[in-house]
Amino acid sequence: MSFSHPPRTLPFYRRRSLSSTHLNTAANSPPSMSPESTPFHLRHILVAALFFFVVSLSCILLFRDAGYSHFVTAYSFPRFLTVFPSPSNNSAAARNEYPLEKILKEAAMEDKTVILTTLNEAWAAPNSVIDLFLESFRIGVHTRRLLNHLIIIALDQKAFLRCQAIHTYCFLLVSEGDDFHEEAYFMTPRYLKMMWRRIDFLRLVLEMGYNFVFTDADIMWFRDPFPRFHHDADFQIACDHFTGNFDDIYNRPNGGFNFVKSNNRSIEFYKFWFSSQETYPGYHDQDVLNFIKVDPFIDYIELKMKFLDTAYFGGLCEPSKDLNQVCTMHANCCYGMGSKIHDLRIMLQDWRHYLTLPPSLKRLSVVSWRVPQKCSLDSLEPNGSAERSADED
Repeated sequence: MSFSHPPRTLPFYRRRSLSSTHLNTAANSPPSMSPESTPFHLRHILVAALFFFVVSLSCILLFRDAGYSHFVTAYSFPRFLTVFPSPSNNSAAARNEYPLEKILKEAAMEDKTVILTTLNEAWAAPNSVIDLFLESFRIGVHTRRLLNHLIIIALDQKAFLRCQAIHTYCFLLVSEGDDFHEEAYFMTPRYLKMMWRRIDFLRLVLEMGYNFVFTDADIMWFRDPFPRFHHDADFQIACDHFTGNFDDIYNRPNGGFNFVKSNNRSIEFYKFWFSSQETYPGYHDQDVLNFIKVDPFIDYIELKMKFLDTAYFGGLCEPSKDLNQVCTMHANCCYGMGSKIHDLRIMLQDWRHYLTLPPSLKRLSVVSWRVPQKCSLDSLEPNGSAERSADED
């Protein structure tokens, strides 16, 4: 409502106060006002001012109750995938300095391939999982250069700040109401939400036109894996158990390591995978993958799926036996952060020892893994289920 024009009653009072007698007097003599007329004029001025105040107040209240509430409703802020938190406790808050597109572009290889991992506060502590992960790249065979293409996706502010201190490419992935900073215990609601958030984010990366290698941070990179990937596959994934056949749907895939090419088939597959959580409620992404890998929809979209040999892409479930061939080793089939970190350190020690051997002894394969230890499969008993965490994967 505009207040540029006064209410219609105000000119009426002005016309009566400015009579012809007053005008003539004003033209012939200095302004004067008799004592008898003073209360009359003051009364009308006060009435006009009071009327204007009442009208203005009514309009303000009307605007607040109707117009303003409509404005807030119509232009309320949506819930974004990435959240830039406000500073608190007089400390600098974690913020994404660059949009995801810029980070992907800078980190990508010539064929638009990036390496992605996720990180929360529990795995980001000094001398914890993320440090062992990065160390494996530094001491691996032809793996140090791959750090230039690694993007760490932080799931909370502390993980993001730690990432910025130790790595070049970091991205904060936080949604309103989510809190993934603590260790996510296996199959709890927080664990499931974190796993499905990962699937949805990877779908977004594909839609932006980037291929990716996704790797859990509890996977040690000992050799460049790209020569071992299948060139004709849209989606290829590591296994907890490998049957010996790359195309066998009865392989047991592990969602902690996969290489995916960006195309219509892979994008549709990730959409299908993510939506299938409604078909199989209460299951995590890896179980759902086991269900849908035989679904007719996979054949319909003509997705080329391959399973990776544990001889090259091993884990504690099924270790890679030959250190001359191993590319990655996953601390899967392991419950508890302490157990996982212990066995990851043993893996790195075994690898360093292998690197010191002369070529002749390397060829004899005289060195084997000393793991699992703390992650011994004997510990995977039902009575320990209360302590199972995301570390199992």
